[in-house]
Amino acid sequence: MESERTGNRRGQRSREEILDAASRVMAARGYAGTPISVLTAETGLPKSAIYHHFHSKGGLLSAVMARGAHAFFDGMRKAHAQPPEGGTHRERLTWYLERTASVFADNPDFLRLHMLLILSSEAAEAEVADIISQVRTEGRAYMNVMIRSAFVAEGPEVAATVADRLDYFGIAGFDGAFIASQADPGRSVTSQMTRLADAMAALGEAVVAELRG
Repeated sequence: MESERTGNRRGQRSREEILDAASRVMAARGYAGTPISVLTAETGLPKSAIYHHFHSKGGLLSAVMARGAHAFFDGMRKAHAQPPEGGTHRERLTWYLERTASVFADNPDFLRLHMLLILSSEAAEAEVADIISQVRTEGRAYMNVMIRSAFVAEGPEVAATVADRLDYFGIAGFDGAFIASQADPGRSVTSQMTRLADAMAALGEAVVAELRG
């Protein structure tokens, strides 16, 4: 039994080492630009170990994306666990957006690979399009909740309408800020949150005025 437990721990450790290396290298080189030979060199593990755990390169990418999505959304749940009470629309939005930006900063490899897959045909080729779609859908749902919470004082129906109109814009703002931060590391995602909160608060308040008018 002891040898079996030791073997299981060793197998789990090698699996995590492969996932760590694949996350890092694929984020830098893309899926197509990451041959299995590079991963064996990175991990020091034989090719057979990679195929044992993941069966194929596409299976490895699926596991990388699934683990990355789990970590990302677990981070989101923790970051938003205790929202503030009171405050203006802008103040509440800023609280949510800054904490979301910190989750982005903690998961750069996952987000970089996510964007690379979106901007290429590799997601379909590697059969991870469903995971990509799930991440986008869940991310937009989180944005919707953040906006509704920021405008909760306006009443549930008005807050829901504001959120439904602005959640896509909010996601686009984060996408743009993340891509821009990759091109110019001096401008982090977090540094752009005050401006994004200003824009979303102003747009939301215009929707509220329209609904009240």
